Amino acid sequence: MSTPTGMQSGTGFTGQGAGLGAGRSLLELRNPRQVAAYDDYADAQAAVDRLSDEGFPVANLSIVGSELKQVERVTGRLTWGRVLLGGLLSGLWLGLFVGLVISLFSEDSLWRLLGTTLVLGAGFGMISAAMGYAVSRGQRDFTSVTAVVATSYEVLAEHDQVGRAREILGLGAPAPTHRGPRRTYGEAIDAMEREQRRD
Repeated sequence: MSTPTGMQSGTGFTGQGAGLGAGRSLLELRNPRQVAAYDDYADAQAAVDRLSDEGFPVANLSIVGSELKQVERVTGRLTWGRVLLGGLLSGLWLGLFVGLVISLFSEDSLWRLLGTTLVLGAGFGMISAAMGYAVSRGQRDFTSVTAVVATSYEVLAEHDQVGRAREILGLGAPAPTHRGPRRTYGEAIDAMEREQRRD
C-alpha cells in the first residue's frame, strides 16, 4: 500500500486522480483528503465496504483511479476461418433481428421469412468480414481485448472525517498532506490534463 502526496484547498483535491475531469460537479467532494491508497481496485472497494459496515457515511467518500494506462490482451491468432466464422455469426444475428422486425408487418410464414433473412444475413456478414480482413493485408493477424486501468486507487473522504475513516481501517495517524501551493479541484484536473497533452 502506498500513500502518494496530494493537494489541499477549500475545494481541495488529494493525490493524482486528476483523470476524472468529466462530471466534476457530480464526482468531486467539497474538501477531500486521502484516507488510503491501494494498488488494486478490489482492495479500495473492500475498504469502502468495511467503512459502510461500520456505519461510516460513505456518501462522503470517493475512489479515484490515477495514472491511467491502456492494456491490450492478445487472445489468439486471427485466421481466415475465424474471420469468416465471426462474420457468419454476426450476420445470423442481424438476419434474425431483421426477420423478426419484418414479421411484425408481413403476412408471410414466419419460418420462411426467418430462413430468408438468416441466409441473407449470414452471406452479408461473411462477405463484409472477408472484405475488412482483406483490406488489412495481414497487418493485424490477432484478436485481442482492450481495457483502461489505473495504476493506483485512492480512497478520499471529506477532510473532517479522514481521521475516523483511518481509525476504522486501522491505519493510525492521518495521511500526509501536501504543503505546496493551494489548488482547487478543477485547477488540479486542468494541470494534469496539460501534463498529459505534453507527454
